[in-house]
Amino acid sequence: MSSKGWNPLQPDDLPRNFGGDDGNDTSMFSLGRHISAKAAAQPKLRCTELDENGNVVLASGEFKKSELIAKYGLLPRDLRKIDSSLLPHILVRPSAILINLLHLRVLIKSNRVLVFDAYGTTDSYNQSAFIYDLEDKLRQKQNSPSAGGLPYEFRALESVLISVITSLETEFEGVRKPVVRVLRELEEDIDRDKLRMLLIYSKKLGTFEQKAKLVRDAIDELLEADDDLAAMYLTEKSHDLLRGEDDHTEVEMLLESYHKLCDEIVQESGNLVSNIRNTEEIVKAILDANRNSLMVLDLKFSIGTLGMGSGAFIAALYGMNLKNFMEESDLGFLGVAGWSFVLSAFVCTYGLTKLRKVQRVSMWGEGGRRGRNWRDEDLDRAIVHREIEAGRAETRERHRKMKEQRLAAMEEMKAQMIRQRQEAAMQARLQASHQARKHV
Repeated sequence: MSSKGWNPLQPDDLPRNFGGDDGNDTSMFSLGRHISAKAAAQPKLRCTELDENGNVVLASGEFKKSELIAKYGLLPRDLRKIDSSLLPHILVRPSAILINLLHLRVLIKSNRVLVFDAYGTTDSYNQSAFIYDLEDKLRQKQNSPSAGGLPYEFRALESVLISVITSLETEFEGVRKPVVRVLRELEEDIDRDKLRMLLIYSKKLGTFEQKAKLVRDAIDELLEADDDLAAMYLTEKSHDLLRGEDDHTEVEMLLESYHKLCDEIVQESGNLVSNIRNTEEIVKAILDANRNSLMVLDLKFSIGTLGMGSGAFIAALYGMNLKNFMEESDLGFLGVAGWSFVLSAFVCTYGLTKLRKVQRVSMWGEGGRRGRNWRDEDLDRAIVHREIEAGRAETRERHRKMKEQRLAAMEEMKAQMIRQRQEAAMQARLQASHQARKHV
C-alpha cells in the first residue's frame, strides 16, 4: 500500500489458484463470469412447439441444448444426430421419438411435438405445409373416423412421413421430366449440348436416388427392430401400459405403407438411371461406328492417293530431261500411260481388298472358319455325343428285337407242345373207342 492512499483489490490481483493449493480450482470472483460466458456461448436450437390439441403454443422459440435435454429426458448424442447429422434417422427413446428425415427434424412426445427450425429456413414451403398438415391431424381425436384410431404420436409420425414422401415425389418429378425429354431428343439427334445436359441430370438423379435410398433404409431399419416398434406407443406408456415386443401391428402397418411408397420411388429412379446408362452405351456405340466409318473413308482416300502416286512415279521417271529412246516411238506415250494406269489400278485394288478383309469382323477369329475355336470344339463334342447316343439306341433296338424273337420262339414251342398233347389225347380216345367196339 502506498503512502498516498490505497487502491481497492481487483479480482485479477489474486493468484489463479486462490482458495486452494490445487491449480484446477477456479477463482471465486471469475466463477460466475465464466459460467455466464459458457452459457451464453452454448448453441441454441429454434423450435416450434405444438400441444396435445394441435395448437402452436410457441413459434420459433429458442432453446439451449441443455434445456431440451433436461426437459425431455434426452441424451446429448440424440440432439447431435438431429441437429448436425445429415443422414436420415428415426430414433426411439423411452419417452420420445426423434426423427431426422430430409427437411424435417421433429421430436414427438405423447402430448407434444417439437419441430426444429434451421436458421434461414423458417419460410420454407415444405416445412410450412408440414406444420399446417400436422395441426390438422393433431386436432383430430383418436376415436374419430378421420384419425383412424391412431394415438397422438402416430398421427404426428404419419404427418412427417406424408411430408417426406410428398417432398420425394415432387423432387423426383422435377428431375424425371427433363431426363425423359433429353432421352427422347437423343433418339432423334445426338448433340454435344444434349449429352452435357444428360450428364448434369444424371448426377442430379444419382443424388436423388441415394437420398431416397437413405430414407427407405431408415424406415426399413426401424421395421426390423421389434423392441423399438413396441416402444413407440408413447400414449400407452404414459398411462403405465406396456406392450410386448411382438404387439405392434398398428405402427408396423403404418410404416410399411410408407416404406412401399418410398421403395416405389427408389425403383422408378433406379429404372430411370438404368435408361440413362443404356442410352449412354448406345450413344457410345453409334459414335464408335461413325468414327470407324470416317476412318475407313480416310483409308480409302489414302489408298487412292497411293495408287495415283504409284502411276505418277512412272510418269515422273519418263518426264525427266534424259534420253531414254522413247521419244522417237509413236507408241511410247500410250505404253507409259497404260502401264501407269495399270499400276495405279493394281495398287488401289490390292489396298481396298486388304481393307475389306480388315473390316470384316468375325467371331471365329482372324483365321475365320479355317482356324480351330471353341465353337468347332463344341460342335465336335456334339457330333460325338450324337453318334454315341445313336449307337446306344441302335444297340438297345437290337436287344429288343432279339428279346422279341426269343419270346416268339418260346410261344411257338409252347403252342407246338400243346398241339402234340392234344393229338396224343385224341389218339388215345380213338384207340379206347376201337377196343370197346371189339368187345361188343
